[in-house]
Amino acid sequence: MTPRNILVINCGSSSLKFALVNPKQSEFAISGLAERLNTPEAVVTWKTGSDKNSLMIPNGDHKTALSQIMPRVQEVCQGELDGIGHRVVHGGRNFTAPHRITPQVLSEIERISPLAPLHNPPALQGMRAALEVYPDLLQVVVFDTAFHQTMPDHAFRYCIPEEYYAKHNIRRYGFHGTSHRYVSQQAADFCNLNAGDSYWLSAHLGNGCSTCAIANGQSLDTSMGLTPQEGVCMGTRSGDVDPGLHGHLVRILNMSVDEVDNLLTKQSGLLGLSGLSNDMRSLEEARSRGHKGATMAIEVFCYRLAKSLASMACALPRIDGLIFTGGIGENSPLIRARTVSWLKLLGFEIESEANAKFVRGKAGLISKPSSPRIIVIPTNEERQIALDTLLFVEEK
Repeated sequence: MTPRNILVINCGSSSLKFALVNPKQSEFAISGLAERLNTPEAVVTWKTGSDKNSLMIPNGDHKTALSQIMPRVQEVCQGELDGIGHRVVHGGRNFTAPHRITPQVLSEIERISPLAPLHNPPALQGMRAALEVYPDLLQVVVFDTAFHQTMPDHAFRYCIPEEYYAKHNIRRYGFHGTSHRYVSQQAADFCNLNAGDSYWLSAHLGNGCSTCAIANGQSLDTSMGLTPQEGVCMGTRSGDVDPGLHGHLVRILNMSVDEVDNLLTKQSGLLGLSGLSNDMRSLEEARSRGHKGATMAIEVFCYRLAKSLASMACALPRIDGLIFTGGIGENSPLIRARTVSWLKLLGFEIESEANAKFVRGKAGLISKPSSPRIIVIPTNEERQIALDTLLFVEEK
């Protein structure tokens, strides 16, 4: 089979992350980031091999960034670009799998944008810009929520009146689906298990964090809900709080709903607890110096993560392993050890030397021989998006 080259694009409101993925190669031929778009400081940075470059594009938007990125991508792949894969956070109820981009698909993504007002609109900007630059190239959209559409009703329904679900699509959707799907498949391969007959607890830990129960390659439950706010403690998001907190803060502090949302999404989590930072590396360093806020933040983070993983176990008939992934999950032996220390009832125990060894992109078992498997698996959402896009390329 001819090697395939897929450009993966992930748009934020003022950024555009990209990578050229050849599924047969372990490294990206070119990857980079356009950031601070629509400002005088807009810039594109990219890496090819060991070479790093940057280019200022003052006041440039997503289309401007793509016009600078695409020639460099084409040069690296020698004009052999087979398709573009786009990441979209929210696919609602109807998008349960990747889709070829059509006007109808774009229209539906726009219709459901109120479910993810900070994420879907910039993704649409990126898709439309890419279609303008390359109108004849196959382009595919992959949804973070799609993997979780296999959750049963009892896992995704909220305990609210039926009409809010039926008329307004208010239910649990879950996120980080591309990552959870990728690492569960990788874990099964690593352990010589059939992905279609294996059961995993997965913890994706970065600035955003979520857990997932995966059975036979399908999501049965996950910690995030209608929005990425639900679930465990995160970098700046509170995760689960009393649903009455909004009303309480509105009444006693005269805060607006928008102010409460801002508090819980941008000022809470590790940042709010520590009063210091949302970066786990900074918090671990501060903890080692005796910083009380950092110590508290780490303890709350690990306890709530363990509690979420234990609740996910309810969805599984057995557990073949616990997966740690994401920037924190892959690189913090401390967080892994503190989290697992709360999971002794499930039989999990970490082997300290192995736990210290697996960081910076290394995959491996960190559990004691008597414990169920605990595995560090580096995630690669770009590669999974490329593989999903490749399926459409091979249909042609």
